[in-house]
Amino acid sequence: MRRTPLGRPFAAALLVASVLAPMVTAPATAVHAAAGRYDEDRYDKGRYDKGRYDKNDCPRGGLGPALTARLDQAVEGVRREAGIPGVTVGLWMPGRGCYVRSTGVADVVTRRPMTPDLFMRIGSETKTFTATALLRLVDDRRVRLDDPISRYVRGVPNGRRITLRHLAQMRSGLFPYSADPGFVQALLSDPSRSFTPRELLAYAFRNPNTFAPGERFQYSNTNFVLLGLVVEKVSGTRFADYLRRHVIGPAGLRRTLFAEGPGFPEPHARGYTNQTLSGAIEDATDWNPSWAWAAGAMISKLRDLRRWAEVVATGTLLSPGTQAERLRMLPTGHPGTDYGLGIFESGGWIGHNGSIPGYQSVTVHLPERRATLVLLLNTDVTYQGQEPSSLVARAITQVVTPDNVYDRPAPPR
Repeated sequence: MRRTPLGRPFAAALLVASVLAPMVTAPATAVHAAAGRYDEDRYDKGRYDKGRYDKNDCPRGGLGPALTARLDQAVEGVRREAGIPGVTVGLWMPGRGCYVRSTGVADVVTRRPMTPDLFMRIGSETKTFTATALLRLVDDRRVRLDDPISRYVRGVPNGRRITLRHLAQMRSGLFPYSADPGFVQALLSDPSRSFTPRELLAYAFRNPNTFAPGERFQYSNTNFVLLGLVVEKVSGTRFADYLRRHVIGPAGLRRTLFAEGPGFPEPHARGYTNQTLSGAIEDATDWNPSWAWAAGAMISKLRDLRRWAEVVATGTLLSPGTQAERLRMLPTGHPGTDYGLGIFESGGWIGHNGSIPGYQSVTVHLPERRATLVLLLNTDVTYQGQEPSSLVARAITQVVTPDNVYDRPAPPR
């Protein structure tokens, strides 16, 4: 199979398979053990606005019958054209109403329908959580954004010149470990294996840096694995524990977890990918996400992501000054899309998308209208060079916010 190096900007994906195969799946034989760290009762319920965020369902015609019908047509049209097994859409527009719909299937073998209450892998949306963890340490004056990474992690090429800010902005110049052929072969040969953060960095560091720090933008999971290690070093706790206690819990997210193995809470959708050694589409539901760690290992649900979109965009967990640093967007080189500290802006929508073999997501907020859009898909197979999540987001925003169209560029091939 002919393959290209990883080139999906803003996605915690591995590689882009060059053959878009028909939607078929490998037999599902793995047992789905619930992820052991997940426990709704663990979180501070006093900070969770149940009345505001815990209602997934919208009345039929929640945005009016005409607009609802247009959205139904737009979503289902993209789903069928792009061959997306299942998609869940959540759109909340204060003063206008809301739209929550699932279409398609969560399992292509059993034909179990997609529903809004499923746990899903959210890939690179993890970066918004990792960046928030870092920025909380900034607010606590335990780190500074302009500290060199060498102060916290040894052995980083050019680490004395690469700052934490460079890492969070995707401007470090460090080679993306997920583009290393040896890493790709190791993962796809055994998707169940567990990687340590240091093993991931070793794949990156055996390649030369691609440019001088701050020179330009390059999406690299290497940056956020390093930031995860910084959080551990400074806090003296495991990254997953710090995230749960200082980000997930205070944000009131009761259905969000950092996966530390292939375990997946029920109920969840099965996920399908063509990022395989053969290029054929396979079931990636139980792949071990340790390879993505602080760059992309998280799991969540629609209702939590609705809240998280607003938390990130408005800076609920941060001081105003630190939030301003997060939202200081710089050009990516892709027209229409700028990147801040683990967050992007596209057409006025602020947030992040995610992609990991088998799943894609988008969680964004439009501050000027206080609107929130969340998408959850159970495939990462591209269609005509476009990520399926971007196709759905574009179709929706063209209907509801034509002056603010989410139009993230197609990934390079």
